[in-house]
This record gives sequence, structure tokens and C-alpha cells, in this order.
Amino acid sequence: MIRVAIAKRFAPGPESAAFELDVSFDANSGVNVLYGASGSGKTLTLDAIAGFVAPDSGRILLDERILFDGEARVNLPPRDRSCGYVFQNYALFPHMTLRQNLAFAAHRLPRLERRRRVAESLERFGLAELAGRYPREVSGGQKQRCSIARALIAQPRILLLDEPGQGLDSSLRESLRDAVRDIARSSKTPMMLVTHDLEECLSLADSVLIYDNGRIVRRGAPLDLVRNPGTAATARLLGGFNVFDAEVLALDPGRHTSRVRILGHELVGPHLPACFKGDRVALASRPEEMRIVAQPGENRLRVNAPVFTVERPQSIRADFGGNLVVDVPRDAWRDRNEELWVEIPPESLRLLAR
Repeated sequence: MIRVAIAKRFAPGPESAAFELDVSFDANSGVNVLYGASGSGKTLTLDAIAGFVAPDSGRILLDERILFDGEARVNLPPRDRSCGYVFQNYALFPHMTLRQNLAFAAHRLPRLERRRRVAESLERFGLAELAGRYPREVSGGQKQRCSIARALIAQPRILLLDEPGQGLDSSLRESLRDAVRDIARSSKTPMMLVTHDLEECLSLADSVLIYDNGRIVRRGAPLDLVRNPGTAATARLLGGFNVFDAEVLALDPGRHTSRVRILGHELVGPHLPACFKGDRVALASRPEEMRIVAQPGENRLRVNAPVFTVERPQSIRADFGGNLVVDVPRDAWRDRNEELWVEIPPESLRLLAR
């Protein structure tokens, strides 16, 4: 387990704004994803754990071993922290072959043990036939696999991955995800993975920490966050949500329903605890939970033809403007000029905190 509670401040400069990182979390084995926009403090957190950046205050404990303690003035150097780090740019030594890169990372081990682990790592990550090549002579995916192998070879207590899929094509990204899943299954080593790719986040994470401007604004299992983002800010950071400004028209606690006005239409809404008639609230619904239909009815909004459509692997995404986006199954989509309605099921609407 790793426990982090740190703060790091950067003063404003002539060409840079001030920034403050202030985060606190525990992470166990499995893949713990740090998700958020670029510049929100994710990589800075990894660098603080690895010892490349010294926080201004706080503590970092790995398996109850103190890596950093601002008050006690403890700050172990990176070489003594037992952290494996996979950098965005791979950071392989260009003058060393892939085999030599791995051997260097295992230099503290006895010679025979070092040779055994290097051979096993090359085989495990499909690099045995490339062992004598230099980083400039292999592909980006092969460099990435070597970088992960190098980070793992000394059997670290935690593995830190900073946007490992950046710059890889879709096929190589999927191969990388398979490798991360394999490591998670075969090892109890905690992994902290930074990404701002939602698909990568949801496909890999056991737990997600959502970053926004130096703070963790939400945490939880991926499916829980998709079902209930909690706040409008989190819904926007996760993406894929329609966030509506709604007016509460009526409340029915007995039926656990409400009536709300969204985009000028009166709809049946969900149970709205702690709300009153006349309140303005934020409600969210996912595009795949709504339907396009050809007839009016309850909880259906009259719409014009889509402003634009986007081809997706399994669906067509239709954007009607006004923050109304619907995913339509590909086999159900057809261009139509007749009147259209968007149906928003009451159970698809989630109450958000502003």
C-alpha cells in the first residue's frame, strides 16, 4: 500500500501562472489511475512519489516505509525508494542495447541473478530477438515494452506509469493495455498510471483518482464514476455526459420522482433529495442511454436534424446542439428528414452537485 498526503506550490513567473498541488490518497494493489486534463498535477504526483520532486510538506509512505516526511525532514533519494518508473518518452539509454538497458536497471543484483532476470524479461515482453538493438533501431511499441521491462526488473514495490500509451497507434495501445493487465494479474505490486484518455482509464483502472487543477475532486471504481459522476465538474472531466441546467417543477417523494424542465420541455425526473420546487439543479445523462424516435411521447424532446454526426465503431453520435448528444446504434441509424424526438428515460438522469 502507498499513502500520499502532500502539497507542492509553484509561484507565478513572468510567463507562467501559480500552481498548487494538494492531494491525499491511499492506493492498494491493482491499477490505480490518475485521470484528468493535462497540467492538473498527475505527473507531478508521480514525480513526488519517485523522489524527483520534493513536496513542500506532507508524507509519503510505501508499505509503512517513509519515503518523504516534510516535518521530520526525511526525503529518500530516488535510488532508495524501490519505485519503478515508466516515462512518457521511454527514457532508454540511447548508447545501450535493449539488453544493456535492462542489465543496468538490475545492476545491484548478483551477476547470475541479473542475467537470469534480464533473459526472463526479454522473453516475457517479446524482446528476445531484439536484445542486441539500440533504442533508435526499434519501434515505439518495442521501446515502450522495454521501458516497462526495465522498470519491473528490480522487482519494485510500486510501478509508476506516466501516460504509457502516448504516441502509440491503436494496435500498440491495445497491446500495451494487455501488458498492464497481465502485470496486474500476475503481481501484487501497486500501479499508479497517469492518463487523460478516458478509454484507457476505464479499460485498465481498478480505482480512479480524478484530478482537477491540483486537487483530487472524485475517486472510485470506474463503473461507479460512469454511473454517478457526483458533480458537474467531474462529469465534464470524464466526458461523455450531457449536462443539463434544469428547473424543479414538482416533487413526488412517494413515487421517488420529480418533474423538471430541461431545454424548454417538461419531463419526468429522478428522485431529487434535498431539493425544493423552483430550485435550479444540474442533471446529467449519457448519450447511449437516450433514444431517437419518430413520434412524440412522455420524456421526449422535439429536435431538428443533427448539427453534425460522428462515425463511431458501434454507433453514430448525433449532436443536436444545445448540449444534447445522442449515441444511436449503427444498425438503427438512418438519415431522416421527418420530425424527430429524443427520449430521455427518467432513470438515466443523475443529480449533480454544482
